[in-house]
Amino acid sequence: MCGIAGIVSLGQPEPICPERLGRMVATLRHRGPDESGLYFFEDVAASVGLGHARLSIIDLVSGQQPLSNEDGTLWITYNGEIFNYRELRAELEATHVFATDSDTELIVHLYETYGADCLPRLNGQFAFAIWDERAQRLFVARDRLGIRPFFYTIYHHQLFFASEMKAILAVLPEVPPIDLTTLDQIFTCWSPLPPRTIFAGIQTLPPGHFMWVQQGQLHIEPYWQLEFPIEPNWDGRTVAETAVQLRSLLTEATRLRLRADVPVGAYLSGGLDSSAITALLYRELGQRLETFSIAFTDSVFDESRFQQQMAAYLGTGHHVLTCTHADVGRAFPDVIWHTETPILRTSPVPLYLLSDFVRRGGIKVVLTGEGADEFLGGYNIFKEALVRRFWARQPESAIRPLLLKKLYNYVPNLDNAAYLTQFFGHRLGETAVPHYSHLLRWRNGARHRRLFTPEVQQAIGAEQPLPDLPLPAHFGRWSPLAQAQFWEIRIFLAEYLLSSQGDRMAMAHAVEGRFPFLDHNVVEFCNQLPTDFKLRGLNEKFILKQAVRDLLPPEIWQRQKRPYRAPIHRSFFPERRPLAWVAEMLAPQKIAEVGIFQPQAVEALVKKVVRFGSLGEVDEMALAGILSTQLVHHHFVAGGGTAVAPQPATNQKIIRHGQIGYEKMEHG
Repeated sequence: MCGIAGIVSLGQPEPICPERLGRMVATLRHRGPDESGLYFFEDVAASVGLGHARLSIIDLVSGQQPLSNEDGTLWITYNGEIFNYRELRAELEATHVFATDSDTELIVHLYETYGADCLPRLNGQFAFAIWDERAQRLFVARDRLGIRPFFYTIYHHQLFFASEMKAILAVLPEVPPIDLTTLDQIFTCWSPLPPRTIFAGIQTLPPGHFMWVQQGQLHIEPYWQLEFPIEPNWDGRTVAETAVQLRSLLTEATRLRLRADVPVGAYLSGGLDSSAITALLYRELGQRLETFSIAFTDSVFDESRFQQQMAAYLGTGHHVLTCTHADVGRAFPDVIWHTETPILRTSPVPLYLLSDFVRRGGIKVVLTGEGADEFLGGYNIFKEALVRRFWARQPESAIRPLLLKKLYNYVPNLDNAAYLTQFFGHRLGETAVPHYSHLLRWRNGARHRRLFTPEVQQAIGAEQPLPDLPLPAHFGRWSPLAQAQFWEIRIFLAEYLLSSQGDRMAMAHAVEGRFPFLDHNVVEFCNQLPTDFKLRGLNEKFILKQAVRDLLPPEIWQRQKRPYRAPIHRSFFPERRPLAWVAEMLAPQKIAEVGIFQPQAVEALVKKVVRFGSLGEVDEMALAGILSTQLVHHHFVAGGGTAVAPQPATNQKIIRHGQIGYEKMEHG
């Protein structure tokens, strides 16, 4: 993984300022500390600058970027990995001359041959920009599921883009204000809704899309989207046959993700998904990797017993990082500098600490289990929707809603039948609503609106911000589970799990995460499975358990899904007293100065923590959301774009093309 940046003139060409592009790249150095490079093209029709901060994973010697094709007419800056690059290269070697062994060069030649049609051929995680000097055109693309980020904005007839928004903020004359509509989306839906971001005017290229930039115009279109079958649509394969196929696909996806010229490790959480990947590595592929996990001193969140059991079962070289409440509270401000957006939970913090632990152990690449829950029906929200639909067929039943107690045994008050019925019975009979599965989550999130000032509430409007993402043509004919999966994948997976909790936390310490469950062949296979192959009754990820049960101890594959969480209020209010930075961020004067939240409402929340020493789930999320919003303002808006001074680049190559004859200069 790396960091990419660029500037493209959209109007009358103006010279690209090298210092400005260099500052963008330097701001991303945490993503790519090994090398950096700048490329400039200038003539009477166009001016372009591409920048790159490199984390060397494949072809450590000759893979420097920006990189070109044979005649220097195509130039790329690229963040990601193409896992099938060897197979694709074999197809192209008859017609192209390769100067490196990198997957980067493969993309250039594949684009040269197929144009935008190269994208479906790529098995990987990527965001890249290619400048075509002959066509005077920029081509940008992002992977199918949004594993790697891409942000852009237009300012004074120039397009600025980068892997992280802070690189854009660092060179704009003024930091854009916080986008209040996006803030409302985050507090309601837990994530921004693409293409919006927390900063007004800065957008994200949606997953599975590409963009052309030519003659001052931007054109964006999808090349891949989620598809589920119109049920019933199954070919009659048995569970056993399907499990064999899934295991084969997962094994191949895992094998491909071992390709690297540096050591590879694996995260081991103690749950089914990461245990399955680690077991495939050891049993099917014969790879003896180092494994890493997080333990918590707070037993409510700790799963170290299962982690140690799995590590002992496989005989891995296992390493454990123990996370305390104090660790979470201390690291949270740095985590928000990396997320660049408010978050409603502290779960990214332990992963931020873990990536630092991994990198200090000499590992640059880790395999993890993300994606299994989304594509194989692992989350409680899928079961909740199933139970609510079952209950809606007999809404007067007092027994059916009791099934929900099995899902949320960690939530208080569910022993109270009246509370349970009132809480989960919200809009119970509206099963035809496209977002029925997420009605309760978004209703709970909308309660946070009471925290906003009257001015903010007026600005965002009275209506709850339901997602306006375009629905696929056959969405209404998908199964209820498929509809629920769509929302979870498009919003929570892409905009939070793979972003704030994934890319940002790993790349904060220059560690690359790889996700076998997000291989598009695995994804497309899982999407075609019948509902009861994924969710059989309330037994989640049923087909995955059948596929790997012989590789795992029964205690691992049979255990109920437990959501990954991290402590919130106890991390910020040890012994009911706020940490110094927490007291500063939540002080009435500071709250009023930022102008987003009502000081009285925040003060009431603080008093609740101090008096009772505990908070309910909604208030916990509110506390994390308020603190992270205040920190985003502190780091970026009040901080003038970036609260951390960019580090000067090392081993930087500068390439200039333009005018007549394409004069090339390189500076080491």
